Amino acid sequence: MKIFITNSAISDFESIKEYYEEEGIPHIDKQFVSSIIDRIYTLRDNPDIGRMVPEFDEPKIRELIHSPFRVVYLREQWSIHVVRVWHSERKLILPETET
Repeated sequence: MKIFITNSAISDFESIKEYYEEEGIPHIDKQFVSSIIDRIYTLRDNPDIGRMVPEFDEPKIRELIHSPFRVVYLREQWSIHVVRVWHSERKLILPETET
């Protein structure tokens, strides 16, 4: 199973990094982002371990909880597309199109 990280998810990782840098704890961003990425790669062998995203009730739109973040992905037959990495307190809105 191939895993793709979309531009929106990459932007989310950059925002996470910026947040921790602004808080004066830049070492946390590297550890935290690395642990989220490790968790994402568990999807290769277990693509359905994430639950369906409640806001969408669509079997193909799933999420892993990596507290305090939600890793939202689109589960296709032969691939996984990570679309967002959002703080769990934010309202989830998926992008309309991806570039």
